Amino acid sequence: MTNHAIEARSLSKTYAGGVEAVRAISFDVEPGEVFGLLGPNGAGKSTTVGMLTTTIVPTGGNASLHGFDVATEPRAARALSSVVFQEAVVDRALTGRHHLATHASLWRVDAREAADRTADLAEALHLTELIDRAVGTYSGGERRRLEIARALVSRPRVLFLDEPTVGLDPRIRVELLDVIAGLRDAGETTILLTTHYLDEAERLCDRIAIMHEGRIVALDRPSALLAELGDQIVELRTHDDAGATLDLLRRRGIAGLDAFSVGATVTIPLRNRSAADAISGIEAAGVRISAIGAREPTLDDVYLHLTGGQLALAA
Repeated sequence: MTNHAIEARSLSKTYAGGVEAVRAISFDVEPGEVFGLLGPNGAGKSTTVGMLTTTIVPTGGNASLHGFDVATEPRAARALSSVVFQEAVVDRALTGRHHLATHASLWRVDAREAADRTADLAEALHLTELIDRAVGTYSGGERRRLEIARALVSRPRVLFLDEPTVGLDPRIRVELLDVIAGLRDAGETTILLTTHYLDEAERLCDRIAIMHEGRIVALDRPSALLAELGDQIVELRTHDDAGATLDLLRRRGIAGLDAFSVGATVTIPLRNRSAADAISGIEAAGVRISAIGAREPTLDDVYLHLTGGQLALAA
């Protein structure tokens, strides 16, 4: 039996027509960890969750939840996990309490335990005043909180959250992030979160796997991924061709191999030099600059460096 909460080895999914949605990805998630899959729509995140939750059959490799293979032991894998899907899955005519009771019954939770659990979750997720109302009267954020409560009523060892904040307004999104942060801090459940929001990944996840075109292109702690670009970067916009400008700055020793260009913007991680020195060197090289400045790197910079595409625009 594996000690990992989630284990994937060369996990793959190819759909009819040869569309490779997930391409031989491998990763482990430890018990109690919050693990993020970060990437734009079409990167393969939801397909990965589908395979791990047994709703999509892998075409290659294997995966397990606490040692139970998702393909050969799907009932056992499902029994210890729950999922909150990207799209809301609720019956608007039923009350919140009815939703939780039905889920508890399907997972064979004792009725008295389910009632106690419902009361605890309603309080923890700020649903007490809503729990006996029809779900059709809930706001988007309230429905999301109900879906998380429903997923937790069976006390899953692994919880999957697939793009949980998509479509929510900023205030409700922040409230829901607080709820997920509370689950993380409790440390009772392993959480796999998919998102294309950089702030969510950086705030909530112990480790992040960045997905691009069905592959994992980086996997580490958020701080370690940021450290790969140093403490500061210089970012400039040029009137000239950005690729040619980058080549020029590399020949001058101002930019290294970790520098990159996207559109009219050139980004240069600083290594053992000050931002002032780098900017002076860029100006001395005769680059026609429309804007230039120094700042700390972000996960968006990490994504750009790895894939050449901006995550916010690709999502």
